[in-house]
Amino acid sequence: MSVLFVSGIDTDIGKTYATGLLAKALMHQGVNVITQKLVQTGVAINQDSGEMGIADDIIIHRQLMNLPLQPCDLNFTTCPYRYEKPASPHLSAKLAGQTLNPELITKATQQLQQSYDVVLLEGAGGLLVPITEQLLTLNYIAAQGYPIVLVTSGRLGSINHTLLSLEAIKFRGLEVHSVIYNHIHDNAAQTDAEIANSTVAFLQNYLAENYPNTNWLSLPVQDDDSCNNADFILPKNFI
Repeated sequence: MSVLFVSGIDTDIGKTYATGLLAKALMHQGVNVITQKLVQTGVAINQDSGEMGIADDIIIHRQLMNLPLQPCDLNFTTCPYRYEKPASPHLSAKLAGQTLNPELITKATQQLQQSYDVVLLEGAGGLLVPITEQLLTLNYIAAQGYPIVLVTSGRLGSINHTLLSLEAIKFRGLEVHSVIYNHIHDNAAQTDAEIANSTVAFLQNYLAENYPNTNWLSLPVQDDDSCNNADFILPKNFI
């Protein structure tokens, strides 16, 4: 297991913070780990050079890991495809007049595997987001056989979205390595404590019955002051 794919039940669910903090926790266990982004949309173009910058999520990963940008970030190995339009990758690439070649992403991952023990590959949006007109994200991951870390939360609808995601993963014969519950929505306007607590209990029971080997992790609420102090408590033999 040298690559874990980090996805979520939806967009804006906390994949980036989960990926960065998971990498930080693995570093603390002595694991030589790097993060990668499958594809990044919504990237600003440098007004001086006119060139596309480093993926925003990669920058956040390094901040959470308390690391400077690495050489593999600066040469874009950790995110070869970056687009200006904040949309689904297949549309962003089309609007940019480019063709996304999944093989280039695979080669970038393989290159990272040569230097690191573990690569945490963060997706864009949910599992079935199209990265090209013909290829869904999860079908690409299935072709690679990567185990999946799924990020969820307690907002209304999360149980349905989580179970649908689990079914899609299982249908493709992939391993659900971990489920990360993000507490970010627990105190939000659209979520109350009863919903959040019920969601946690239901999902933990569902996983215990149907996915007994899957890890359960909790991601505490993050803010600008606490994010670098937060830590995952990883179970033994997590990797």
